[in-house]
This record gives sequence, structure tokens and C-alpha cells, in this order.
Amino acid sequence: MVEGERKSSANKIRGQVNRRQFIAGSGAAALAFTVMRPELVRGTQANAKITLGMVGCGDRGTWLADLFQKHGGYQIVAAADYFRERVDAFGERLKVDSTRRHTGLSGYRKLLDGKVDAVAIESPPYFHPEHAAAAVDAGTHVFLAKPIAVDVPGCRRVEESGKKASAQKLCFLVDFQTRTDPLYREAVQRAQKGDIGRIVCGEATYIAGIPWVRQIEVLRADPGDPERRLRAWGLDRALSGDVITEQNIHAIDVATWILDQQPVRAYGKGGQKARTVGDCWDHFSVIFTFPQDLLVSFSSKQFGEGWDDILCRMYGTEGVIDTHYFGEVTIRGKKPYKGGKTDNLYTNGAVRNIATFYENVTSGEFSNPTVAPSVRSNLTTILGRMAAYDRREVAWDEMAKSQERFEPDLKGLKG
Repeated sequence: MVEGERKSSANKIRGQVNRRQFIAGSGAAALAFTVMRPELVRGTQANAKITLGMVGCGDRGTWLADLFQKHGGYQIVAAADYFRERVDAFGERLKVDSTRRHTGLSGYRKLLDGKVDAVAIESPPYFHPEHAAAAVDAGTHVFLAKPIAVDVPGCRRVEESGKKASAQKLCFLVDFQTRTDPLYREAVQRAQKGDIGRIVCGEATYIAGIPWVRQIEVLRADPGDPERRLRAWGLDRALSGDVITEQNIHAIDVATWILDQQPVRAYGKGGQKARTVGDCWDHFSVIFTFPQDLLVSFSSKQFGEGWDDILCRMYGTEGVIDTHYFGEVTIRGKKPYKGGKTDNLYTNGAVRNIATFYENVTSGEFSNPTVAPSVRSNLTTILGRMAAYDRREVAWDEMAKSQERFEPDLKGLKG
């Protein structure tokens, strides 16, 4: 089980990474593997690789496993997924021994019992806090997909797991692609040091078509079947966190990154009008208020055709930073930054995170700097979701104290 079938128009323009792009993104990491000090990888001998287990063997899990393998510093030795056919297909493709292919809701525990150096977690978001905590408790480095959780208690659990990982000298990396991109990093740094003046307001947008085409077909055939609901997790609010948390987080994460702050309150609306399968909304509109009464308007839709974009703009007194996940990243104004077009961010961002994860494990870098901003952006999506669901203004402090837990219906599933 892994991030669902991405069928939106946004996917159509992601393209495939070519050989030149791949070498540029991962060549340095491959060289680092060649010259690394082998004693820095736990329990290894000279020229040994980091042993990796994959939790979640669907489309994205398999795709990501290929990137881990291409890096050259990993050996995929175990896999877990609820569905037998998925883990077997994954195992045959990646040459994982049949005795280390685990199924059912507790398959991840069997994987961890088999002792791996690291685990990549690509299960539905509801399971992320539990899977990550178990991995840290097992003394395993963690590579975790976004979003980190679907509710506030889940975010807090991941936050604690990140701290525990650092204390135990383990790596814990959250896989946001935008934060790895050189253009984004340079533009954000310039905006934060004042190149666009005092930021007054901003906007973040995630406009896409329906990504869950196959899941809709699966769930519509028999909505009461528990395994069909699990296969169609992207349409299930409790399993995914709804679209604002599961997908729109990419745009909201950039907004909180540029401002380097959390909002103080939010007001929003939204609903489900264009898609009738599942209980996730298909559009959101939220106004986030940050400190100094700085307003950021957020909007998203997940239906229709004609336009796709994941963008964030912040407007300052002397310029504007303008970022697009699939396009240009620039600053216009008194201190312009020409920037350029992102380099297949969906793929190359993952490649860079895989390389960073490897470098951190082998060099003993356990500060785990991706955890705190991931918690912040995840909680920001939950603040917006609460405000939209309730159609009222919700303060950050109220959201942060929430003990509401999203609990999917798992009755009838194999343990």
C-alpha cells in the first residue's frame, strides 16, 4: 500500500528522468559510496551496503525502490504490504527473498524483526506514525513519505519519534521534494534575508485533476468491502487525511518554509461537489493569518481538466517570490533572481533525498532537520482542514490541543 495512482494532468508533465539528469542528481552520492568509511554503516564490512526494507509496495513504493537501487548504496532485502500480490510483485522485481516478504496489517513488524539498517515507509498516511515509531524502537533509520500523519496526535507522535531517533543516533528523513531543489533553496534564502522587502501577504495554490481514477473504480464496485476501501485509501478521509493534508501540503509547506513561521489562525470552506466517491473533499479555500497579521490565501481543487499548478507566491514591499513545482522559480522586484525551471522535481527531489539519507547514515549526521518543518506544515494543513470542516475561524492553539483521532474502518482486514 503506497501513495495512490497519480493520474492527474500534473503527473503527465512530470516526465521521466533522463540519463544526464540522473547522473547530475546522484553521481556525487555514488562517488561518496565508493570512498566512504565502511565502519560508519552499522554492522557492515568493507564495501557493504545499507540494508533497506520497504513498507508499502504499491506504485510509488516500487518506483521509489528503483531509485534506492539505482543510487548504489542500498540493498533492498525486505518488503511489507497488506496485499500479497503487491509484495510478491515487488519482491520478484527487486529480488527480495520470499521469506522476507510480509503481508497483513502487522507485516511491517515482521519486517522490522528481520533486522534491517533502514526502512522506507510508503504506506497510507494514517499508518505513518505507527510505522515510524516502531522502526525507531527497532533501532532502524527512517525514510518517511509525506504527509507524516493525518491528525494532531499522529503529528506529535512523529515529532517524538524524530527526537528519539536523534537521541539514539538514527537518521529520520521526511521526503519533501521541493526543499531539495537548488532554485527553491536559493530563492527562499533570498526572500528570508530581505530581498523582497517586508512580506505583506501571499498565496498558495494546488490545482489538479482527479488522481484516483483507478481507486474510484475499485471502491465504486463495492464500497462496503474493507480491502477495497484500503486499496482506495486516497478517497478515504481517515486513511489519507483528506486532500488538503495528503496532497495540498506541498504548496502549504512552501508557504511555511518561506515565512519560517506557523499561522496563528485560519478560516476556510470547501466541499465535495465534483467527485461523488469516497468522503474526501474535492476543493478547499482557506485564509491563513500569520504573525503581524500577514494573510496567506490558499485554494485547491481536485477535479476537472484544463489547468494544473502547485504554486506559492509571497508579496513583499520590494518584490515577489514566485515558485511553481512544475515550472519557474523566480524573484521579481528591486533585487531580482532569474532562477529557472525546476528539473523534474518529482523524481530528482526524491533522488536527492535518497542521496542525503545515505550520506547522513554513513557520516553519522543525526540532527534530522526535516522533521520539525514537516510537523509544522502538516499541522498547518490540519488547521486549515478544521477551519473548513467547521466553517469557522480556528486558532493554532486550539488546533494544537486537539485530541481528535482519525480512525478508519479496518474491520474485516487481516492482522
